Amino acid sequence: MALDPRAAAARVIGDVLAGQSLNQALPPRLALVAERERALLQQLCYGTLREEPRLHSLLSQLLNKPLRDKDSDIVGLLLCGLYQLDSTRIPDHAAVAATVGAVAALKKPWARGMCNAVLRRFLRERDELALKLNAAASANHPEWLYQALLQQWPESASDILAANNQQPPMILRINTARISRQAYLDKLAAAGIEASPGELSPQAVYLGKPRDVEELPGFADGEASVQDEAAQLAALLLQAQPGERILDACAAPGGKACHVLELQPQLAELVAMDVDATRLQKVTQNLQRLQLRATLLAVDATRPGPALEAASFDRILVDAPCSATGVIRRHPDVKVLRRPEDIDQLAQLQLAILRGLWPALKPGGALLYATCSLLAEENSGVIGRFVAQCPDASIVRLEQAWGIATDCGRQLLPSAAATDGLFYSMLHKAA
Repeated sequence: MALDPRAAAARVIGDVLAGQSLNQALPPRLALVAERERALLQQLCYGTLREEPRLHSLLSQLLNKPLRDKDSDIVGLLLCGLYQLDSTRIPDHAAVAATVGAVAALKKPWARGMCNAVLRRFLRERDELALKLNAAASANHPEWLYQALLQQWPESASDILAANNQQPPMILRINTARISRQAYLDKLAAAGIEASPGELSPQAVYLGKPRDVEELPGFADGEASVQDEAAQLAALLLQAQPGERILDACAAPGGKACHVLELQPQLAELVAMDVDATRLQKVTQNLQRLQLRATLLAVDATRPGPALEAASFDRILVDAPCSATGVIRRHPDVKVLRRPEDIDQLAQLQLAILRGLWPALKPGGALLYATCSLLAEENSGVIGRFVAQCPDASIVRLEQAWGIATDCGRQLLPSAAATDGLFYSMLHKAA
């Protein structure tokens, strides 16, 4: 018997509240609900987590005392119920009835009356409750991140906050080794799919609305891939040349590595490396669909050891693990999972990765550092510290017109109808 979609959403959200990522928690539950209900499940999960800081603040006012940790699924159900009442077109009576009804599937009958009372009280008092929210909760961001964005991006903070709360556009990267962007746009038009070209990447195409990749012409044959336009800039900045040996050091799931190979098919070798061998399986799948070749390597970039020969790569791409504060609109669970103390730990990891990989770069070579973070501690802070510690490293000034120039690179900010928020910095190794 298929699982009730609201009960499934409650369990997914509860798992995220307990520390699991949405990418881990959602797929198994999607398989348990009826196919016709899967879009609703996704909407409930993404929407609730996108608004979680505000909804959680509202819920804390509605509960007499916090629920126990083992009842995170009931917390998830209540948040999901508040989201339906406050942010969807589902009629109030239907949202309350369906949410309360989902308690049975969670096998916690004691929560039925409590859920009904909480949701009905919200309907009676929503205006008064909203007036008690602080600025961060009203903006649907955790307090620490709200303050960091205000401090670091005072002139852009309101736009960043708004973009983080939007559903992102679906953006394609056209494999121009096989088909021109205009020819692919013509294919989309013939299939009745609204689309427009991107402005920053000559391979980018924006779809009018998201859709299943199976509906896209030529997708199975490798004519297009899903990739944000900001992420497409990595391969363009790297500028791989014929005969070179390239390392993509944090490669999974492989989008940037595949783009490099599409743009420059005459490489001597591209090594796609990742610390997680399981995640490299996704790189293999992307390579196979696009009919591309790369050497896969499961190695910790902070301690590559003999796996990477010294001075053996002409160019290195480091798409470093980061806070993901620039891609919250695609990963709303970041609002729940990320903590302020994570930022320093991530910066230490990013610095360790640069130190571990630098010996593998040839003299005269280039290293492109990228994050999907908006925080200076992970971006210019890391690059500045690395260059200060490494005498043969220097920063290459990026003269591109896009983004905002920083001391060490260029920062793209998330935009409601355009790119994610990514940082890029180019380092040169003295010859």
